[in-house]
Amino acid sequence: MFKHASECGAKVFDKTKVNEIEFEKGKKVSNGAGNGVEQDAPATSLGKSVAATWSQEESGRSGTIRFKYLVDASGRVGIVSQKYMKNRRYNQGLKSIAIWGYFKNAELHGPGAGDPFFEALSDGSGWAWFIPLHNGTCSVGLTIQQHLIASKKKALGGLGTKDFYVHILRNETPVIAGHLEKAESVSDELRTASDWSYSASEYASQNIRIAGDAGCFIDPLYSSGVHLAVNSGLSAAVTICAAMKGQCTEEEAMLWHTHKVAEGYTRFLLVVTGSLDQIYRREEHILSPMEDPGFDDAFEHFKPVIQGIIEAGGNLSRDEISKSVNFCTSVISKVDGGCLSDLDVDKEKKRGAAVTVLGKGSGKVAGDRVDATIMKIVRIHRIQNLDLFARDVINGMAPIMERGNLGLQLVAA
Repeated sequence: MFKHASECGAKVFDKTKVNEIEFEKGKKVSNGAGNGVEQDAPATSLGKSVAATWSQEESGRSGTIRFKYLVDASGRVGIVSQKYMKNRRYNQGLKSIAIWGYFKNAELHGPGAGDPFFEALSDGSGWAWFIPLHNGTCSVGLTIQQHLIASKKKALGGLGTKDFYVHILRNETPVIAGHLEKAESVSDELRTASDWSYSASEYASQNIRIAGDAGCFIDPLYSSGVHLAVNSGLSAAVTICAAMKGQCTEEEAMLWHTHKVAEGYTRFLLVVTGSLDQIYRREEHILSPMEDPGFDDAFEHFKPVIQGIIEAGGNLSRDEISKSVNFCTSVISKVDGGCLSDLDVDKEKKRGAAVTVLGKGSGKVAGDRVDATIMKIVRIHRIQNLDLFARDVINGMAPIMERGNLGLQLVAA
């Protein structure tokens, strides 16, 4: 995508690090209505972002670049969220450690050249991935719950990371082990990373939008990162264009973007949480019927959600959407509250969303005593009334999805 942006005319700077962002605190800002009227910046704002300092290690060059808008796509570094807004919050229910390496001459799993495969560890402590790459090698990794890593190593006599990795693959992932029987490792050393899921209270500030892992990240099961990154990038573009064209105020654009990013994160959080709960509590059939040995049936229910068909504008039948929503409803009722406790119920209530319950005992929920569990899927339930990304109405505005004319437009209530 970086190269494609360059080909499309964007001015790009490779191997360049942003060190600081400069703000004009207390300055007046446009009200975004295109009428020349200015207003005070909100008290909670960082102020208007105007420039960034940069440096290049190889060339030794450094400097300052000025801009009208900044989109932070800095990945997990998340310079805006971490350094300035200080609003990143980690999901205590989804902390894991990933260990991976690369192999050649592995037996592929599916008929497609790049078909990936994922397998739960036999003891329910995590899962493994097997992903063929473009150069003929395969990425093979383990994701294990952080609090179980030490006890698993101790039970195996205190194995080092490499021996531990090999032992788990051979003894707890029978399918992947079969694919690696004739394979040869091409990794000088294994790689490790902390896969700690996180989100933020806001994904925008004045003249700033946060996209992708810079704002939120979920366990890499189902490779949610690319989908969330692309959709949050699109939301950033839509809201920036809307504010610049005076279709809404900058504050309204900021709120729209924050809601849109939070919606995508919540949707994946429900699916990933349910799937991981099935892995961690293998004796309980959370996703699949008792007689189903795998995840195929359950996967069909939420595939439209994780593939992003809804946001991308795919045509889903009401039955397909209903199955996805009903699945997420059942997941919430069975998953420990810790993984979902950071969702802001009050914000959803303030948005005035109509709350209904799908499935057994369905009916409208009235009054102030709104079941928190149901509120956590209100945004997913809204999918039933949407066919396209362009019809996703947030705060009374829907995106204009026309090449060269991106923006937001008011829609009738």
